[in-house]
Amino acid sequence: MTHVSVDEHAVRVAALLGPALEVGAERVPLLSALGRVLANDVLAPVDLPLFTNSQMDGYAVRSADVANAPVTLPIAGVIPAAAGEPPALAPGAAVRIMTGAPVPKGADAVIPIEDTTVDGGSVTITRARSAGEYVRERGSDVRSGALLVERGRMLSSRHLAALAAAGIGNVDVRQVLRVAVITTGSELVPPGEEALPGQVYDANAVALIAAVRMCGARVALSRRVVDDPAQLLAALDEAASAADLILTSGGISKGDFEVVRELLEPRGATVVHLAMQPGGPQATAVFEGVPVICFPGNPVSTQISFEVFVAPHLRRTAGLAPERRETRTLSSGVHSIAGRRQFLRGTLVGDAHVEVSSGPGSHLVAGLAASDALIVVPEDVTGLEPGDPVEVWHL
Repeated sequence: MTHVSVDEHAVRVAALLGPALEVGAERVPLLSALGRVLANDVLAPVDLPLFTNSQMDGYAVRSADVANAPVTLPIAGVIPAAAGEPPALAPGAAVRIMTGAPVPKGADAVIPIEDTTVDGGSVTITRARSAGEYVRERGSDVRSGALLVERGRMLSSRHLAALAAAGIGNVDVRQVLRVAVITTGSELVPPGEEALPGQVYDANAVALIAAVRMCGARVALSRRVVDDPAQLLAALDEAASAADLILTSGGISKGDFEVVRELLEPRGATVVHLAMQPGGPQATAVFEGVPVICFPGNPVSTQISFEVFVAPHLRRTAGLAPERRETRTLSSGVHSIAGRRQFLRGTLVGDAHVEVSSGPGSHLVAGLAASDALIVVPEDVTGLEPGDPVEVWHL
């Protein structure tokens, strides 16, 4: 059997996904934008701060009047943090001011309350302050027309706060990619139900739905179908009308009852066997204009195939950082099959090492769950010794 390289299949998947990942934009209320990716640069519509205001509770003064502190000045009034413009400050006077309140014209410094002593209608300033001290100048944070938040930024609470402070109530964000998940197999039963002899629990649906969500996409539809072409066709029709991308698991090997291959290959699907373990059988197709990425049915194969071929694209579309990949040192030796790229399950040890934590079987779901890394062994390597460097993908 001729094996297609992992890299060749990755290129095919990337080309197929390209149009689907070109999502548009939608305008949403500010709080609905949390965790979404900003579609366009947002320029500040106003100066921030909106007006010159006090940084402290204290007394607004003319700095020239307190240059020879200590000095006693009459209190001309109180300025709360409220709407309205206060009257100008006369020379030789002070006005009590609250944090965030507008600084009156004529004043150029604020004396913190702890540097003052009040006696009736007068305040004694015990420490001189220079012009500008404890005064927040209008526009000192950002000027109107300047970049406030750049496009491509995943919006967190701090970004929403800046947008709200500028009076912005709605923003344009990238639309969330819609993904459909279809798992196949007459032997599948939902978790939580009783598994009869010959049945297995459908771990792939849970794994793919969770993985899609973790990559910032939305699961628009999930279906489980038996090995019946008519049922699969109905599920694909439904998925194509609801999603930008369809993921399937199972049904693409060379045996009997391979319903995905039987239905999609006559419709132009590319079904291949990769030089990869686990995850040899793979397929790609287009159904009603929607790309379909088909994974093998063994649960570890499904999960690793998603990580290798789909996850990087979904994360990039969602504005998420790529998963961490690095070189580490093996703590124990490994053997590999010539001509196959192995994705072994590993455990990170300290800051620089990794050890194999599970066997290579594509059914070892507990072993994958106990791992926090994939160890990548190239096709031309059949063995590695303790101390050898390896490529490691963090899970």
